[in-house]
Amino acid sequence: MGAVVRVGRRVPWRAVSERRVSTLPLYVGGFLGPFGGAVIAVLIPQLRDAFDASTGAVAAAVPAYLVPFALIMLVSGTIGERLGRARVVRAGYIAYAIASLAAALSPGIVAFLALRAAQGSANAFLTPLLLAGLAEVVPRERLGRSVGTFAAIQTAAVALSPLCGGLLGALDWRLAFLAPAGVAALLSLVPPEDRPRDEELAPPSFRAILTRRVGLLSGAAFAAYAGITGLTFLVALRAADDLGLASVERGLLLAGFGLAGMLLGRAAGGVADRVGRVPVVVGGASACAALVAMLGVADSPGGVAALWALAGAGSAFVWAGLNSLIVEAVPSNRAGATSVVSSFKFAGNAAAPLLWLPLYHAQPELGFAAAAVIAALTGVFVLPLRRTARLAGAPR
Repeated sequence: MGAVVRVGRRVPWRAVSERRVSTLPLYVGGFLGPFGGAVIAVLIPQLRDAFDASTGAVAAAVPAYLVPFALIMLVSGTIGERLGRARVVRAGYIAYAIASLAAALSPGIVAFLALRAAQGSANAFLTPLLLAGLAEVVPRERLGRSVGTFAAIQTAAVALSPLCGGLLGALDWRLAFLAPAGVAALLSLVPPEDRPRDEELAPPSFRAILTRRVGLLSGAAFAAYAGITGLTFLVALRAADDLGLASVERGLLLAGFGLAGMLLGRAAGGVADRVGRVPVVVGGASACAALVAMLGVADSPGGVAALWALAGAGSAFVWAGLNSLIVEAVPSNRAGATSVVSSFKFAGNAAAPLLWLPLYHAQPELGFAAAAVIAALTGVFVLPLRRTARLAGAPR
C-alpha cells in the first residue's frame, strides 16, 4: 500500500498525486489559449448585431488575436525564461483576464479588435512557458505522454470551442469572454515553477536557440501545419464543391480530425516514450501524407470523413513526437525554443491557403497532392535529429 508500480519500480502515491496537482493548472492553461482564439468564429452573428458592424469587420477579430500571438512568440519564451516563468505567466494570466473582461464590455468594434490583439499578446507569454514548465515537472520517461496530453487538450480546445461558444452565446455572447477571464484569474494563482538555475551560468539567451536543431524543428512545425493541420479549409471546400455537403454536414465531417487527435494524443505520447520521438514523427507524417493525397481523389462523403479523421489520428503522433523534441531541444532555454517553433507552426497555418488554393482551383487533386508533399517533409526535417539524439542518449 502507499505506492504504485511503474515499469518495474515503485513510485510513492504521494509523488504521483503531487505531480498530478502540479500539472493540472498547466493543462487547463493549455486549453485556455486555443479556446480564446477559436471561440470567435461561432459568435460572429451575435457580435455583428451587438456592434452593428459588418461580417468582415467582426471576422477580423480572428487575425487580430493570432497575428500578435504568433509574432510575439518569437521572443516571448526567452523573455519568460530570463525574467522567471512564474512571474511572467502570472502577469500573462492577469493581462489575459483584464483583456477578456474588457472585451466583454467593449463599446464598439474598434475597441473590441484592439482588446482581441491584447488577448493574443498575453497568450503569447503563456503557451510556450506552460509547455516548458510541464517538461520540468514530469519524469523524462513520461515526457512524451505528458506532452501528448497537452497537445490533445489544445486540440480539444479548438474542437470544443464552437460548441462551448455557441452554448454561452445563446445566453449572452459576453459570457464567452467573462468565463475565460475568471479561469485566467484563478490560474494566475498557480503559475508554473521557475526553472532551477545555476547562478554561475549565463541567463537564458535568444542566441542559445539559434541552432540547427531548432531550425529543423521549426521547418517541421511549419510543414506539419501547412501540409496537415491547416488543410481544414481545403477539406471544407472539397466537401462543399464536389460532394455537395451542407453546412452542418461539413461541420461534422471536419470535427473528425480534432476528435481523433484529442482521443489519441496521450496514447501517441506514450508511443513516443517507448519507441522514440523521431520514428513517431516520421511514421505519423508519412501516414498523413498518404491520407492527404487520397483526400483529393476520394469520391464519397464517408470516404472523405474517414480519411480526414485518420489524418487527425496521424497528426496526434506527429505532434506528440515534435513537441517532445521541441521541449528537449534547448534545456537552457526551453520556453524560448518552444515559442520560436510555435511561431513557425502558426506561420504554416497562415500560409496554407496561399499555397494550396491556386492549385486547388486549377485541379482539386493537385492541391491535395502538393500539400501531401509538404506533409511528408515534416518527417524529412526531423530525420537528421535521430543521430544527435542517439549520441546524447535521449529518446530518438
